[in-house]
Amino acid sequence: MSFSPEMWIVSGMVLALLLIIVGLLIARYRRLGAPGIFEDMEGHEFECYCADLLKKRGFIDVEVTKGSGDYGVDILAEKDGVTYAIQCKRYASPVGVKAVQEAYAGRDYYDRMVGAVLTNQYFTTPAVEAAKKLKILLWDGGYLESMMEELSQER
Repeated sequence: MSFSPEMWIVSGMVLALLLIIVGLLIARYRRLGAPGIFEDMEGHEFECYCADLLKKRGFIDVEVTKGSGDYGVDILAEKDGVTYAIQCKRYASPVGVKAVQEAYAGRDYYDRMVGAVLTNQYFTTPAVEAAKKLKILLWDGGYLESMMEELSQER
């Protein structure tokens, strides 16, 4: 059995498509923080890592709050005269509404101008909708990765 030229072309196109799909899946896998730097971190370690990253990106007065009774805020910081209350979530799946609610409550409790949720993951649709309504910034895994890449390029 021999292949016609058309079958070779079709086979080549199928192979190219499969390689593209695999490449996209690998890129998505890396973006989601799967195995790597965050996988073995405990929650408080992730908070300290994020605080250090924010300092390196020009935030000042960066403070990791105490573990319990923090009113839904893990990091307090300031940049360009704007004060932030930031909730950190190191998750293996998308972050839901609860984190947005915690950032909202913590922003008011600490009398900060901006509330934000910073995660190695992405956000559920209800979380995105709640954040828009409550005016909470959502910094997802892609944003976190871009901050890390920006710092590595500066070195």
